[in-house]
Amino acid sequence: MIEVTRTQLLPGVHLTAVQTQKFKSSVLGMQFLLPLAREQAALHALLPMVLRRGTAEHPDMESLSAVLDELYGGSLEPTVRKKGETQCVGFVGSFLDDAYTLDGSAVLEPSAALLGELVLRPYTRDGAFCPDYTRQERENLVTRIRAQVNDKRQYAQVRVVAEMCAGEPFGVDKLGDEASAAAITPQKLWDCYQQVLRTAPIEFYYCGSAPLERVRAAVQAIVDGLPAGERAPLARPEKGSAPAQPRRVEEALDVTQGKLAMGFRTGIDAWDEDYPALMLLNAVYGGTTTSKLFLNVRERLSLCYYASSGLMKYKDVMLVSSGVEFSKVGQAQDEILAQLQACKDGGFTDDELEWARRSVVSTLMTTLDAQSRLEDYWLGQAAAGLTEAPDELAQRVERTTRAQVQAAAQKLTLDTVYFLKGKE
Repeated sequence: MIEVTRTQLLPGVHLTAVQTQKFKSSVLGMQFLLPLAREQAALHALLPMVLRRGTAEHPDMESLSAVLDELYGGSLEPTVRKKGETQCVGFVGSFLDDAYTLDGSAVLEPSAALLGELVLRPYTRDGAFCPDYTRQERENLVTRIRAQVNDKRQYAQVRVVAEMCAGEPFGVDKLGDEASAAAITPQKLWDCYQQVLRTAPIEFYYCGSAPLERVRAAVQAIVDGLPAGERAPLARPEKGSAPAQPRRVEEALDVTQGKLAMGFRTGIDAWDEDYPALMLLNAVYGGTTTSKLFLNVRERLSLCYYASSGLMKYKDVMLVSSGVEFSKVGQAQDEILAQLQACKDGGFTDDELEWARRSVVSTLMTTLDAQSRLEDYWLGQAAAGLTEAPDELAQRVERTTRAQVQAAAQKLTLDTVYFLKGKE
């Protein structure tokens, strides 16, 4: 049995508590919710990395690791995620659940205390972040940004989103850009940190066996240590519209296999009543191994090495990703669009729809069985201001009709085509 409670601790500060006896570990997290902005994305992404390097009480990684070892080998890791047009930065910790400690000792309270240390009492030098820690983590961030091009499939998706949503917050990468990252100084990062502490909405998350009041008391010291400030709620992303003629972008790199990425405007996002229909449409079209893209474009016609579609839940965007031979890119693109047209025309069997339904429902229900997926799901919902649980969304998927799936398909419009080709 899982019981989920969302509680306001302060205006703009909330706790999502998932009470369950299912897991031997408990999860405790804290995230700052920030509007994605090109000028600040790299600064925000660097914050948790530098904070994790040391606190006033435990000024280096070695002493922090020693504290975690005392907490039955717990972990407390920095995270940077993108949920729609919100950049979520903070920490997620995994600790032995109190129900399984050898002597009945509490793990929740000292874990929350360590989280509070990281967030509120960082290791500083001369009134700002430690220069050495800032420089090292800045170099790591720049390396991560540069390394995105190494995974060509993922890189193509990043690029099509950047082109498709240029001028929109969604077009900004969660790590920011290399130039902005390289220009960060300890003082600049410190000033950003002070602003974030005062103004960013905050989401605490807990999943484990402890009762709500005990969890709330454990994080209260962190809440009490926050500076006063107005934490404005985040706006729902605006929906975009595709141009009359799709944008086409080509890039040449040293690759032997072409990467074709196509961005579609869906006209539907997680806030809409017909989102379950879009989920089913995605599964029928390209989201599973029984989908039209997989069975036709890849298997039957052998036009690409892989072909799949995926939704951006908190933005009205669907991406199709495929790996193709350079000479077959035109054929592959035409067939990808032909399979979408088939969906718009209702050209899918009852069996295809049911296979898709079983896949979507199974994915949602297995979210309840994995701590990391559960935490990530509820972070997205919190950032969006939504409260629907995975099993409740699954029930809506079960009730979705063929006509609703076809109607969702008819809203899709091609926006941008990105092709990564080899150098001549």
